[in-house]
Amino acid sequence: MSRFYEAGPLAQVGINLFYGYGYNFYRQENQLRADDQRVRQMACSLLGRARAGLDEAESRYRRENIPTPTRANPFPDPAVVANAQALERLGREVGGLEGLIRHQPVPENDRMAQRYRLEAATLATLAEKDAVLVGQAELLRSLLEGTAGEAILANRNEIETGIAAIATTLRDRQTFLL
Repeated sequence: MSRFYEAGPLAQVGINLFYGYGYNFYRQENQLRADDQRVRQMACSLLGRARAGLDEAESRYRRENIPTPTRANPFPDPAVVANAQALERLGREVGGLEGLIRHQPVPENDRMAQRYRLEAATLATLAEKDAVLVGQAELLRSLLEGTAGEAILANRNEIETGIAAIATTLRDRQTFLL
């Protein structure tokens, strides 16, 4: 019989590989850590779609509402330019949130951090906060994707409230890890 069919020594090699490299796929903490990364990537994807919707609405708004300059009217209407700049600013804010989510810290996996908190409980709490984050990102995406610039400007207060809510959730997540 070949060595490849002896479960005892093969299982021992597998265990040594798992624990020897400091990583075990089957530990709950590692699954929660992977889930945390996946959920944050999903929130970033939703915010990316929201940003793309804002960028499209802004460019369409500029094309439709800012006429070609003429000698009689060389400058566009200041109100129209202010609205286009407001759409551009909203797009930058959503993009900034996406960057903040991508660079959110995760709990350290060292002995000092383990002395003060349990990794699995910490990651489970972060998963709850990230679930709220994904819900907020989805709501923002649904408000912005495929919406005309005028409609976005009409709902600007609600959109700014959504951006502020996402930023608050991110701050709560950061302060939880301190």
